[in-house]
Amino acid sequence: MKAIVLCAGEGTRLRPITFTGPKHLIPIANKPILLHIIDDIVAAGINQVGIIINRKWEQAFRDALNDTCSHWGIDVDYIYQDQPLGLAHAAGTARGFVGDEPFLMCLGDNLLQQGIKPLVNRFNAENLNCVVSLYEVKNPSAFGVADLKGQRISRVVEKPKEPPSNWAIVGMYVFDPNVFGIIDNLKPSWRGEYEITDAIQGMIDAGFNVAPHFIEGWWMDTGQAADMIEANRRVLLQTPGSRVTDAGTIIWDEVRPDLLPEDTTILNSEIRGPIIIGKGCHIEDSYIGPFTSLGDGVRVVRSGIENSILLDHCEVYRFKPRLDKSIIGRRAKLTSATGPTATLGVADDSVIEF
Repeated sequence: MKAIVLCAGEGTRLRPITFTGPKHLIPIANKPILLHIIDDIVAAGINQVGIIINRKWEQAFRDALNDTCSHWGIDVDYIYQDQPLGLAHAAGTARGFVGDEPFLMCLGDNLLQQGIKPLVNRFNAENLNCVVSLYEVKNPSAFGVADLKGQRISRVVEKPKEPPSNWAIVGMYVFDPNVFGIIDNLKPSWRGEYEITDAIQGMIDAGFNVAPHFIEGWWMDTGQAADMIEANRRVLLQTPGSRVTDAGTIIWDEVRPDLLPEDTTILNSEIRGPIIIGKGCHIEDSYIGPFTSLGDGVRVVRSGIENSILLDHCEVYRFKPRLDKSIIGRRAKLTSATGPTATLGVADDSVIEF
């Protein structure tokens, strides 16, 4: 089995952060979202991965992946989707890479607490043509929804006014190559896109075995800033303990000065975990609260931060409101504000003064 990860989206809902890089490389607990997904793919026993990208960010993906592919022991191919024509169209671009094998398809901004292995195991254990991940939601009308008959999916409906169930279709699937014949005959939806739900329905109508995989634990679609902050919180919660990671960063429940990352200093500051702190950081006269991720080279002086993501080499200096539920881009600088709290999304290389 091979895997494809869809990473060609523009990430418009995460601007301004995504003006300078793809959303799939924004770090959650100091690791890009895409690398969390590839960790799960490798854990599922798959070592051939195709990354579907927009050429605009090709170099960014290569820079992020090249140093780690040898560590994983996997082969990575880059597949181009130059027009945003839908998920089924993205899958079709990977036909040459997939060949005659079944393949796992993942959205590059979705995370599962239990990983991908149970989904792959379900496909391998039964005589199936497709497995679709389902997650029970309170607002199924906002999603593609599955209608179930026993252990099979009998119908899928996109954003129905009267949902047949509360089981939303989420961005993890396994298909066999029969899906490509279905994709060849799809027509664009009203959005002008080739929908993956139409491809799944086409497989059902053609008599293929399409089964559900019911997700246990949490599922996060990190397409918006608030969802990314929540994903960061959940990942930090499930990685307890004071330890230095392979990347040289530290996850803390409580401060352990003996485990400080390389060249990182903390002076006269209050630290409350769980947090993660990168290499070369400087924290002085500050408060760093729970569920905060500080990338490499971050400076925080006379400021308060919690429940936020600060990317590499940004600086928060004498920022008087407590920074909360915020994402601050690489090399950005915040200084001299007043007020009780602030919630910001700041792009790379920005300078904000109050």
